[in-house]
Amino acid sequence: MLTHKRSRLSLVLHAIVLLVALLALGCDQASGPPAVEPPTASNETILRAFGDKQSNVSVIGEGVVARILADDNDGSRHQRFILRIGADHTVLIAHSIDLAPRLAPLKTGDVVAFAGIYEWNAQGGVVHWTHRDPEGPPAAGWLRHNGRTVQ
Repeated sequence: MLTHKRSRLSLVLHAIVLLVALLALGCDQASGPPAVEPPTASNETILRAFGDKQSNVSVIGEGVVARILADDNDGSRHQRFILRIGADHTVLIAHSIDLAPRLAPLKTGDVVAFAGIYEWNAQGGVVHWTHRDPEGPPAAGWLRHNGRTVQ
């Protein structure tokens, strides 16, 4: 029964991510946040994907900035920072600053909500695609910080 509820929850969360992504595609980057508020963030999908060593998982979550890293300038440029999403779990956010605006000003202790694609690694995982896909649908991620959404 618990597995069935988790599967159903996972399907609902993925449907919500897709809906938010589709709605966000119609929103001009300069006009601010998407027309509808994204659903309440839940880190359960990331924690489950980490435990199951799964990658390529659509996620919506929220965390506290634990550490700000130097930009990755090798190839596509990415703003990088580590979010604490649970008592003992962190995740790296790799946000393309070639395809979307930088999230700034950002400092340790700030709360950041996100939507993107989770990739497993032993350190907690990486969330990327936190921006619009230049090729178009199906997925569009985002970052929200201090009431400002970038994608």
